[in-house]
Amino acid sequence: MFGTAKHTAALLLAGVMLTACSGTPDGGSDDKPAASPTPKTPAAAGALTEAQLKSAAFTDGEKVGKYTASEYTLGAPLSESYTAQPALCQPLVSLAKEVADPDPAAEVQRKVDVPDEMFGLEVAVQLRSYADGGAATVLKNLTAAGSGCAAGFTEERAVAQAKYLKVEPAKAPALGDEAKAFRFTILDVKGEVKLYEYLTVIRSGSTTLAFRAEITDTKDIGGVPAEVVNAQWRKFQALGTV
Repeated sequence: MFGTAKHTAALLLAGVMLTACSGTPDGGSDDKPAASPTPKTPAAAGALTEAQLKSAAFTDGEKVGKYTASEYTLGAPLSESYTAQPALCQPLVSLAKEVADPDPAAEVQRKVDVPDEMFGLEVAVQLRSYADGGAATVLKNLTAAGSGCAAGFTEERAVAQAKYLKVEPAKAPALGDEAKAFRFTILDVKGEVKLYEYLTVIRSGSTTLAFRAEITDTKDIGGVPAEVVNAQWRKFQALGTV
């Protein structure tokens, strides 16, 4: 759900990286997502517009804990050039228009990282709205992909391939109508080093909030930082019309 420069660098450079650092993972924060018993979220009847999603998304330069949000300058992450083989696994790679089913009615992408850390943690945050129950279908397809692709699959892109060795369930936040989270074990393009990425997708009515965390290193970050998930959820809640 990320064709970022760091995503590509992780696969191209990991073969020469040092082994994993010891210590507490960057993503293993104790700041656990707090469930809202009566969330105020946008009405589920119709798909939100791109303008509404932008209002709910992080703004360029916004601080999110120790991280900073920004807009992508080189196009959306994990675009239509990212596909999966077998096709069942597609929801784990990209939900962009033209490669996803169902297509989102609107989508907005943001990046959250520490700007001065070239090889630090990066989270791609993607808000998408769907018509005709499409958001619920996305979560259903994610569930099927997580189960059917547990033993691995291949991510195809314009100039390279990534081999996913394993797809495992991760702890999902107690937010929205439903949420799914996954841990990926990925082999670098040289076939020598294992890398780890995390995906969390929350559905609220006709909208999904997706977070994909990666790092150009061999260490396991432990999950999508809860402070990023919580901050984006609060902004989305503030858009509520019910």
